[in-house]
Amino acid sequence: MNTELHHLYAAGVSLVIETTTSTLPVVHYWGAWLGALDDQGLASVAELARGIRVGNELDVPRGLGVVTEARQAWMGPQGLSVHREDGTGAFPEFDRVSTERTRVDSPVVAERLVSTGTEVDGGLAITIEIELLVSGLVRTSATVRNDGTAGYRLDGLDLALPVPGRASELLDFTGRHNGERRPQRRELVDGTHLREARRGRTGQDAATLLAAGTPGFDVDRGEVWATHLGWSGNQRMWAHRSNGGRTVLGGGELLLPGELPLAPGASYRSPWLYASYGEGLDAASARIHRTLRARPQHPPVGRPVTLNTWEAVYFDHRLEPLVELAELAARVGVERFVLDDGWFGARRHDRAGLGDWTVSPEAWPDGLGPLVGTVREFGMQFGIWFEPEMVNPDSDLAREHPEWILGPRHRDAPLARQQLVLNVGHPDAFAHLLERIVDVVTEHRIDYIKWDHNRDLVEPIDRTNGRAGVHAQTLAVYRLMDAVRAACPWLEIESCSAGGGRIDLGVVEHTDRFWTSDSNDPLERQRIQRWTSLLMPPELLGAHVGPATAHTSGRTSSLAYRAITAMVGSFGIEWDLREAADDELDELAAWIDEFVRLRPLIERGVLLRLEAQPSLVAQSVVSDDRRHAIVTLASIDTPTHLPGPAVRLRGLDPDASYRVRRIRPEGSVDVTARRAQPVWWTDGAVIPGAVLMAAGLPTPALRPQEAGLVELVAVGAEGAARAEGAGAEGAARAEGAAR
Repeated sequence: MNTELHHLYAAGVSLVIETTTSTLPVVHYWGAWLGALDDQGLASVAELARGIRVGNELDVPRGLGVVTEARQAWMGPQGLSVHREDGTGAFPEFDRVSTERTRVDSPVVAERLVSTGTEVDGGLAITIEIELLVSGLVRTSATVRNDGTAGYRLDGLDLALPVPGRASELLDFTGRHNGERRPQRRELVDGTHLREARRGRTGQDAATLLAAGTPGFDVDRGEVWATHLGWSGNQRMWAHRSNGGRTVLGGGELLLPGELPLAPGASYRSPWLYASYGEGLDAASARIHRTLRARPQHPPVGRPVTLNTWEAVYFDHRLEPLVELAELAARVGVERFVLDDGWFGARRHDRAGLGDWTVSPEAWPDGLGPLVGTVREFGMQFGIWFEPEMVNPDSDLAREHPEWILGPRHRDAPLARQQLVLNVGHPDAFAHLLERIVDVVTEHRIDYIKWDHNRDLVEPIDRTNGRAGVHAQTLAVYRLMDAVRAACPWLEIESCSAGGGRIDLGVVEHTDRFWTSDSNDPLERQRIQRWTSLLMPPELLGAHVGPATAHTSGRTSSLAYRAITAMVGSFGIEWDLREAADDELDELAAWIDEFVRLRPLIERGVLLRLEAQPSLVAQSVVSDDRRHAIVTLASIDTPTHLPGPAVRLRGLDPDASYRVRRIRPEGSVDVTARRAQPVWWTDGAVIPGAVLMAAGLPTPALRPQEAGLVELVAVGAEGAARAEGAGAEGAARAEGAAR
């Protein structure tokens, strides 16, 4: 048995992996960089990780594989759950293993290790890929293949990584429609903490990140080991601590009964399991952001300011009011105008027409051309709404092709939002959708699709074969998105799923933006965006200015509060601007001007969540050279103390001094001026970076639903910051025009 120890390292992270010719890869260490280890040092890492025999455990302790196996005596969640159709072969043993390790010339991947093992009787083969990315992020995937003559049933394929025993607390997320990404914390105890998603989509209640950390870990302190599954269908995320204290984080696709038979020659590849280590949640999050931004297809700097028509007109699609809305949008600086639900078929309400992707002659007697032309004359891009994966029973499509519905053969699944699910995995349904979407997009060279997905997959049965169809549906949707973009290479796609119900590192490879939540209530958005941005960088998260009184909550807030909330994101508007007074339009235009000026910083800076009192949500974005930063402060409740503790900043240059000024459009009413405020809030100040980080900014006296936007520029760098922003904007606009 030839044994090799591999030390993969990048960006302050080490990964120590043991491979042999008769066992699958074992990770002995994942965490902070171990330094330049020689062979003896690596051997000591492996020996310490194996531990000692305790009680009635195996006589010789074994390492735990990335894909756990029965022979390792692991009593937690299993890695490969598979058996032959006759019930035998439940514990496959892979004893002929070959491994290849390569350095990768890529802006994303630093090193790759690939091990392929063959089962003792030759029935199955498995390939495990482990990659350490340039950012220090780890990801792993496995492929199992049936090389035998017997059929197999695959029940699951989970990947796992160890974390040290000092990681004794867990953090993950839950949520609901209009209330996504709500954190929940607990002690990590013996047994399995399991999060299963069975909605056929990621879900508003998705775990998002499953993080284990040292006691009291937070955004800026404690060690954190976090995992995420890059998959948009059913999934499992889990943490397990054995009664001996061994702790593992793992996950994989959740396969429904009988969903994936492995016939001879068939194979299954698991989604990537991503794993991020950091000193604090922000450091772990930053690795994910850096990875996404390093991709060649990542959107360039300069995400267009977007107006979506949904809350302005709902299903009232008439040319005159929409032209009026477009004119006002152009006046305030909108760069992309998106026509939402209601433009097609019999879709005058949400009970009919979904699935009939033909422009409605009732709503649009002259077609979409007049509106598209007007929007473009105003200098804006044009976007449109689709929901390809769903269908109303009252639609031509559902009546003509009931075999394309994903549901029981003898009846329909229960309705949700008056919708059934269309089986995108059906070849004819796929071809139909591709043709209709491409026809609509190419007729007007539409720039952008808001791709919605509004209901869970209940009883997701493929009527052509009677099998569960979530796995096939998820892959088919990915293929459909890719096929649409291949046919229309200029097109961008936003992933929307009843708000933020499909935000993950799987669908991000096929889309360009996410709709973070259907709630445009800025107070709720402060909380939702704070935690969603742990996974996705701000430029991928739609953040819109809604009406003064939010449609979802009935809560009323100022324009300043709404605009500042939308600032650290992909800025947009979800407001009927025809209701706005002239002074409100002028103020909104001024906020958009500030966003456009700061956009290069927001879209490439390091996002840091700042600790303050519980009533205040504070965050900063700091440039890579630490010479330019913004801070947003948003009050979400009545403070316990006034003025409250200072807000300590992070990520600045301690040797530089910063000109600190609050950004506020001229002419806007400053309600905070009626109270005593810190000097920096009213008049600006020059403050050393070391002081800002150690002592902090004195907190302004903010009442609930008041906010401030603060800019910091290193003294002597003011002109450079503005020139850099203008240069990045110009380059982005040129690249966008080329696309």
